[in-house]
Amino acid sequence: MIVAVPKEIFPGERRVALVPAAVSTLTKAAMEVVVEGGAGAGALISDKAFEARGARIEPVRQRLLSQADVVLMVRGPGFHPDFPSVDLDALRPGTTLIAFMEPLAEPATMAALARRNLTLFAMELMPRTTRAQSMDAISSMATIAGYKAVLLAANALPKLFPMLMTAAGTITPARVLVMGVGVAGLQAIATARRLGAVVEAYDIRPVVKEQVESLGARFVELKIESREAQDAGGYATAQSEDFYRRQQELLARHVQNSDVVITTAAVPGKRAPTLIAEEVVAGMRPGSVIVDLGAEKGGNCAVTRPGETIVHKGVTVIGPLRPAAELAVHASQMYSSNVSAFLLHLVKNGKLHIDTEDEIVKGTLVAHGGQLVHPAVLGALGKGAPSK
Repeated sequence: MIVAVPKEIFPGERRVALVPAAVSTLTKAAMEVVVEGGAGAGALISDKAFEARGARIEPVRQRLLSQADVVLMVRGPGFHPDFPSVDLDALRPGTTLIAFMEPLAEPATMAALARRNLTLFAMELMPRTTRAQSMDAISSMATIAGYKAVLLAANALPKLFPMLMTAAGTITPARVLVMGVGVAGLQAIATARRLGAVVEAYDIRPVVKEQVESLGARFVELKIESREAQDAGGYATAQSEDFYRRQQELLARHVQNSDVVITTAAVPGKRAPTLIAEEVVAGMRPGSVIVDLGAEKGGNCAVTRPGETIVHKGVTVIGPLRPAAELAVHASQMYSSNVSAFLLHLVKNGKLHIDTEDEIVKGTLVAHGGQLVHPAVLGALGKGAPSK
């Protein structure tokens, strides 16, 4: 079975889906790994490093794709409405593609890929269970994003983060507010605390209070009723417009008392909820910083410009699009560990075995046998489950 690792083509993407250490693991499981020449350059991995671990280097991209049984990518076609047709045409019917693919946001693209008889596994749909923990790439990338967000904030803030006792007097610590306490939020809290900031955090899920406090931060509690705050996978669920409006009002004071605000709120397949209104930004102290990790989905802050850093009424607002890709060495290492663990889970006796009764397979399988099969993707497309 040939596993192909092409070079990422999404703008600014520096990660690679597989690192050399994982090549050895896959070859021991009777897989042949073929890597496109230069695929690891953005993560500082040479072709020779891949070859030393048993991979074969293929300089011609379409030739690489045409021989693949499985293709591993970081960002797949769902991120590219105009994904190169020459790449898709090179894939044989029945080829399996494993990547982040935005299946809930781009169900029409998933349907078009299904019609090509491609088998699709979306890494962002990985169940949040103990069995799947080693395959949870969303959490891996969120860890990096949360860490990077604090570094971006510290670099932009015209103040020190820690309290310092100096000959010139005492310097008070920076105040940081983290909005959204998933994996990215927890890492942001931990990183800001390590830098010496005073941190508070908010999430609509009250169950995360203990985690916040265990990291030395204060949990912000709002007197506001919500729908079911999290789904079966532990992710925050979408709320009503009235809820978000009331949430903005109650959080405004906390935002305006902070030197740094880091927002991480996201709902799978939907636009990021707006947590900070424009008038709230205008009321923040000059020099304050907002890092909006929801930028790629439109932003949690009303004035965020995805992919840009702006100054609005004296407040620096940073909208990073690919924070994990900026730390490509370790991001690639972590993603590679996740995706190789998943592939090994799928392979039995050197062949791909798709057991649709397995919760991990069922949770991530988007298309197979020429049709969409994932209920949530079908629902996003306005269709019911496929007939058996």
